[in-house]
Formats: sequence, structure tokens, C-alpha cells
Amino acid sequence: MEKKLEVKDLVISFRTSNGKVQAVRNVSFDLLKGETLAIVGESGSGKSVTSKAILGILAGNSIIEGGEIIYDGKDLLKISEDEFHKIRGDKIAMVFQDPMSSLNPIVKIGRQLTEAMILKGKVRQRESRTNFNSYLKKLNQYMITAHSGNKTAAAITAQCKNFDKFEYKHLELEKAYNIAYEAANEAIAELESLVFELDKKVDKDISFRTEQVCSMAKKSCHTYVVKEKEQALLELVKDLRAKVKAEKKRKEYRDVIQIMNAMLDILKEAVALPQPNFFSMGYYLTYAKEPLPELPVEELNAFLRKYLDDNFMLEFISDAKTALLYTAEQSYAEQKKAIDLLKTNKEVFGRERLDKSECMAAYHSCVKQVMATVDPLAIVKDNLTYTFGVSLRSELNRYFAGFSKNKKEEARYKKQKAKWDRSFAKGKEPDWQVVPASYTDFEQIKTTIAAQFDRLIEHYEERIRLRTERDYDAETVAVIDYLKENASGVVEKVTKRVAKNKAIKLMEEVGIPEPRKRYNQYPFEFSGGMRQRIVIAIALAANPDILICDEPTTALDVTIQAQILELINKLKKERNISVIFITHDLGVVANMADRVAVMYAGKIVEYGTAQEIFYESAHPYTWALLSSMPDLDTNEKLDAIPGTPPNMIYPPVGDAFAARNKYALKIDFEKQPPMFRITDTHYAATWLLHPSAPKVEPPKSITSRIERMKAKNGRNEVEDGRE
Repeated sequence: MEKKLEVKDLVISFRTSNGKVQAVRNVSFDLLKGETLAIVGESGSGKSVTSKAILGILAGNSIIEGGEIIYDGKDLLKISEDEFHKIRGDKIAMVFQDPMSSLNPIVKIGRQLTEAMILKGKVRQRESRTNFNSYLKKLNQYMITAHSGNKTAAAITAQCKNFDKFEYKHLELEKAYNIAYEAANEAIAELESLVFELDKKVDKDISFRTEQVCSMAKKSCHTYVVKEKEQALLELVKDLRAKVKAEKKRKEYRDVIQIMNAMLDILKEAVALPQPNFFSMGYYLTYAKEPLPELPVEELNAFLRKYLDDNFMLEFISDAKTALLYTAEQSYAEQKKAIDLLKTNKEVFGRERLDKSECMAAYHSCVKQVMATVDPLAIVKDNLTYTFGVSLRSELNRYFAGFSKNKKEEARYKKQKAKWDRSFAKGKEPDWQVVPASYTDFEQIKTTIAAQFDRLIEHYEERIRLRTERDYDAETVAVIDYLKENASGVVEKVTKRVAKNKAIKLMEEVGIPEPRKRYNQYPFEFSGGMRQRIVIAIALAANPDILICDEPTTALDVTIQAQILELINKLKKERNISVIFITHDLGVVANMADRVAVMYAGKIVEYGTAQEIFYESAHPYTWALLSSMPDLDTNEKLDAIPGTPPNMIYPPVGDAFAARNKYALKIDFEKQPPMFRITDTHYAATWLLHPSAPKVEPPKSITSRIERMKAKNGRNEVEDGRE
């Protein structure tokens, strides 16, 4: 399954007046397309810091000490704010705990929903045009190279120019249709609102609003929107204007309502009609030199598709596939070279003390070869390839800057320690502690660099091994779809009216009743649950790939919590987006998470599928979280987790949970446990999983609860089967 996000060895600290707080310590996880990853832990465990790092909104006193956050071929920790602006909100959106922190209390909801749409819409139009032109140019170039004499360069270039030419016609047709279709939808929404208000004897701006409706109804007249009943609609428009003037004087709108309902019937029928294939139509009208045949839309689409395939598209797809095969083979050849070069140069970065000149020469050589492996026609970017250079350079910079940094840290620590010792010698024990020296760990950096090399070598070896399993037919169709999608993006102009219509649809999608009426309300006029729905609608406005939900239900009562969770689950499935759900309550994610990462003191201590975490958990901290979950099926007292999390200015030497863990072993206080593999999907960082550790069973409250959950789920499955 496609990875949408990769977090690798993330380390984040914060400068404070008392010293450096280590908030996130070597956190790693993947997020797959269409899945929900829950990150669970107590307050201060590093959950929200991790999510804010992904979105690039960390506080000013943060220090990103290491790691990578990979999205779309970019390391989000190393891109500029201008680059992040294209990702934040558009590709990765966030829903915060308190909806009022995301809403302007003195701006109407409608405006808050539409402002970003309008601004981002212009940016997307420019990007779509650039993407289309640059990709078609590359495709043309490699189609010529791949044919190498079987087909002339002039013939191939003519093909691409023809594609570009009929795309212009496609855009022209689609733009005209979009204007009419959106006008019809806006007219429907406004008419329904007017009918409702007039029926309830609400008389507000009837003349002005009627004129708007009439204008939109006229704009909806189009060959494929309102066509057959165009004359009838225009007559109704004329009658509506006259009746409004006549009936407004006596405030009796029976005839007006009747006319509006008749208009609604025509418009609703129009927007339900099938949409023509404007892509194929663009080709026919550009090159057929004949009028379109008079056929129903379904039959017309089939005719146009066949005409396009027979006269152009099948040959174009065949040539494009040849180009894709060519660039893929070139990429595989370069990957083989890269594997050899990476293996040879890896030892340069593993010496006892690295030589800067030698390392930089090896760095430039490796990065040049790695970038040579990039397939120029690949639509999905190879994240490991694109981020290798910047990640390696970052580690090298840390290594060579570390020598001077360590000297400064040593001097600071000695000065502070001497001050403490002087006070203590005078019989005055200071009420402050000496902040430990924060040394650069040279061995850890070399280990990280070695891991980067190994990861990329394994990645290329796997790609080469699986090369025969690629479906180039499907990839070629995806290329055509990519070009079509970007061409359509050029004409998707987001006007104020279009944005309003989209906002109202979003409000409907997230379950806000009477969205047209509530569009003009202020945040204080909504309940807490409704405000959170508004925030979710704003987050979804740009169709993001990833939605981060940071404790989105904490401020809501239990009933509303369930509704919001159900809404997020529904939206994830309908939109096929990936969700990172952050919470301190393990029970909240029981029915919505695909995988769960349990965090404590800045580290992931257990990681697995929801099934594994709830039924086969292995870390004492996860047991503690499960024990503290309310359970309606038992009268047992909830188990509170004893003690408090450690002060992360002075992180413990061993397992951070050891002091609160009644199952702690001696080694827990001396050494941090590694991540032990339980299954291919389940890992836990506890010494209890070491082969030499004593056998420890989960507490009875956990095993009893698991049995109840299994029995309950079993009953539900039987009941579902009966239904």
C-alpha cells in the first residue's frame, strides 16, 4: 500500500529557562493511504509536538535535533516556509482540540470557509498549468528518445501538439459547462431557501434575492444543463419577476412560491443529467470537422470515446507506454550503479573519525548517482531517493559542527557545576539542578548515516527484484489521467459564488443542518459540537491527503464525541484520506484506528494494529492505559497510573516508565529497552520481552476486559451476520 507520510528518528527539544526539554525522542512511523493511525499517550508524551512538526507549526523555542518527515519526495523539516505554504492546509490539514482556537469569533462562518478556497484556488490553477505543460514536454522528449528511429521526432512532436491543442478545446467546453452547472446549483439552493422563508412568512430582501435567482437561472441555460426546457425556464423567470412586484405589496406569495417550485423542478432535473465527456468531445470538435451527432449523452460519450481511441488515443497511449518503459529501464540501470557506489562509499562514513574532505567528496558522488536514478516520467515520487541528499548533508553538518558545540557545552556544564559546588561547599544547597551537558553523539550520527545507506540500498534492491511485476498499462492510463486532471485544474476557477456553493456542500457533508441559513452566522451561535464540524469542514475544503486530528473530542461531551468520531470515520472512507488521530484516551480510537502508536515521555513504546494493541498489548504502560479506560460491563474500580511522568530536562537513563511500572526489572533503571519485534506489525519497547526476562502476565483487570471485549465482539459479529 502507498505510503503517504514517513517519520524517521524524529528528535525535538525545547529551550526553556530551566534547560532543554527533550519532547520527542527518536520517533518513527509510517502513514499509509486511506488508513487511520492513532497516537495515544498522557499529556506531555510528545503526541501534539510530533503532529505540529508534521505541519511545520512548532513553537519558536523548538529545536529539531534530528530525523526526517517525508511527504511527496520532500523532507518537511528541511523545506522553506514558501514550500510549506503549498502543503499546509492544501495537502496536510489539521483539526485542533478547541474549535474556537481555529475560528475567528467576529467573522461569519461562511467567510471563514470561503476565504482559503478563493486564495488557494488561484495558486492551484497556476500549479495545474505548470504541471500539465512541463509533464507533456518531458513525455514528448522521452517518446522521441524511446522510439529511436521507429517513428520520426516530428511525428511524435505533432502528436503531443495535437494533444495540447484539443486539450484547449476540452478546457473551453468544460469551463462553459461548469459555469452553467454551478449557476444551476446556486439557483436551486437559493430557491429552496426562498421557498422555505416565504412559506414561513419571512420577508427579507425578496426583490434583490429574486433578481439573483433569475440571473443564475439564465446562466444555467446550456446545451448540457438546461436545454430542452430552456424556454420554459426563461418564461418562468419572466413570470417570477412580475409576480414578485405584484405580490410584494400585499405580502402574499402563493403564486411566487408556485413559480419557484416549477423552476426548481426544471433545475433539479438539469443538474441530474449525465455529464458529457468533454475530453473526447474536445478532440472531435478540433479534428473531425463535422458537427456533433444528435445523440443522448450516454450514447454520445461512447461514440466520442471510440472516435478518440481509433483516431488518436490508442496510438498515443502506446507511444507513451514505450516512453515509460524506456525511462523505467534507464532508472533500473542507474539504481544498479547506485547500489554499487553506495556500498563502496558507505565505509567512508563509518571510520573512527570522519575526514571532512573525504566525506564531502563521497557525499557529492553518491548524491549525483542517486539523483540519476529518478524516473522523470514517474508520477509518484520516490521519497527515499529525493530526500537522501538533504538527509545525509544534515547529518554530516551535525557531525562536523559537533566538535565546537561539544566544547561549548563542556565549558557551560563545568561553569554551572562549579557554581553549584561552591554554593554547596558554603552549606547552601541550591534549589536548582545542573543541566546535563547536551553533547553531540558522534557514534549515533554515524549509525544514522549507515542506516540511510542501508535503507536506500535495500529499497533499490527490492525495486529491481519487483520490476517484472509492474503494470505499465495501468501506469500509462494514470499518466493520461494526470494530464487530464491538471488540464481540468486550469479551468476550476474558484469565484466567490463557487466558493459559497462548495462551502454549503461541505457544511452539509459534515452534518450541519440548514447550511444556507447557518452560513451567515457567527461561531458563538453554534454549539461546541457544531463548531468542531465547521473546523472539520474548513480542514477538508482543499481536499487534503492527510488530516491530523489533535484531541478533537476532548472539549466535547460524550454523546457529541461519538458523533464527531463517527463523522471523521465516515469522511475518511468516503474521501480515502489518511488520518492521524491524537488522543490521551485509548478507548476513543477503539473502533476507528487501523494502527496505534502508544507514546510515553517522547518515545513510542508500543506500535501495532488496533487489534494487537487492544487484545495482545505487551507494554506495561499500554496495560496501564487500558486499565484506566471506563468499562460499563464491570463494577471494578478504574486503575490510576501511579506517579507522574519524568522531568524531561533530566531524562532517565533507562526506561522512562520504570519508576511508575510495578513490573519494572533492574535493567529498566539502567538501560533503555530496544523495540522488540512481536509480529511483523507489532513492536514494544519493554525488557519484559527479552528472552531472559521473567514471564509476566498482564494484570487480571486487563485479561478480564479482553475476554469481555472478545465475547462482545463475537456476539456483534453473529448479530450482524443475522441481519
